Formats: sequence, structure tokens, C-alpha cells
Amino acid sequence: MTSLPSGVSRREFNGQQRLATRGDPIGDEPTTNGWRAWDSATSKVAAMLDRDMAIGLAPGQRVLYLGAAAGTTVSHLADIVDVVYAVEFAPRPVRDLLAVADSRAGVIPLVKDARQPDSYAHVVESGLDLLFQDVATREQTSVAIANRRFLAADGRLVCALKARSIDVTREPEAVFETARAELGEAYEILAAERLDPLHRDHLAVVARPRPNDEHEG
Repeated sequence: MTSLPSGVSRREFNGQQRLATRGDPIGDEPTTNGWRAWDSATSKVAAMLDRDMAIGLAPGQRVLYLGAAAGTTVSHLADIVDVVYAVEFAPRPVRDLLAVADSRAGVIPLVKDARQPDSYAHVVESGLDLLFQDVATREQTSVAIANRRFLAADGRLVCALKARSIDVTREPEAVFETARAELGEAYEILAAERLDPLHRDHLAVVARPRPNDEHEG
């Protein structure tokens, strides 16, 4: 069994072992002795950790999160790392994301489209440790490739590919096969695992960027 990253623990909430991070809760999250529950049923990152996937998360990191939504997963990451650049385009969840940023100094909200990294390249530095992607768009692989520019050479891409967002007409496994081949042009895939049943028709992928000369060649 892979050990959990530092800053993430399994704690008992109402008689059930759940993932947890230290920090102020968001909404009505269960808490115990300063730990707040991290819901694997709503957070793909938590689901990956629950499946013992080694995603490369560690204290002190600087990360970019694409598809931040209301910011709940971002808030848990912010309990661990130094900085989270949180990109979200949809107006409704942005209000909640801004509230999360107000409560956590390390969260930098960016109301931007993840398909257009040039629009936030003046804010987001290069050489980041982690790139998390959780966007519900048809162009999920191209988004991951376009945002590769922000990762350090030894950084990690951690993404949740949504088959039904990419192509609802094809079987998920066929969609994932194509997506993995496309990602392989810019990344070396280190691990891939389905997140069913908690996240139906989702594939979790952990990858590292290929060298620029290899990608360009």
C-alpha cells in the first residue's frame, strides 16, 4: 500500500475511516481534532489517494489546478502546499472559489478558460510541481498538453479524464485509449486507473512531461 502524502491522513468520522487534511472546514464538512474530512465521492484527487495512487503531492509545493469549480478540493490542497493557482471559468462556482481564496492565503483564483493558458501566463509561473486537471470539456487532452508549459521538468500531471465529456457516443474504454495516446505525445504516463464507481466513466492519470526536444520531435 502506498503511504499517503505528508499532510493527508486517515481519520475516523462518525465511526468511518476517511481521508482528512488539517485546516478550517468548508461548509458542513465533518471535523475531528483539527482534521477535516476529504470526500472521495466528490473529489477526484481524494479518490486517487484513496486508491493509493502516487500522485506526487507534498508540502511546500506550487501547483496549478484547472477546473477548480467551487474550490473544495483546492482548499484541501491548500492545506498542504504553499500555492494553488486555481483556474475556473464558470460564473456560478467562481463565487464559492473566491470565498475559499479569502480564507486561504495560498489560493490564487483565476477566472480564466483553461483552454487558453496565454490568458493567465502572466500570473502563473513556470517550474510548478503539479498540474491538476479536472475540466469537463471535449478538449481535455489538448488542455493538458497546452498547460504543460507551466510544469517543471520533474513535475507531474494529475488529471481526471471524463469519457462522457470527451465523446458520449463511444465506449469509455475506447475514449480512454485515444486520450492516453494523445497525452503520450507530451507526457510519459506513469499510472492510470478507473475511478468507478465513485466517479463513473472517469480515468485518473498521473504523468510526467517529456523533454521539450522529445515532444517537439
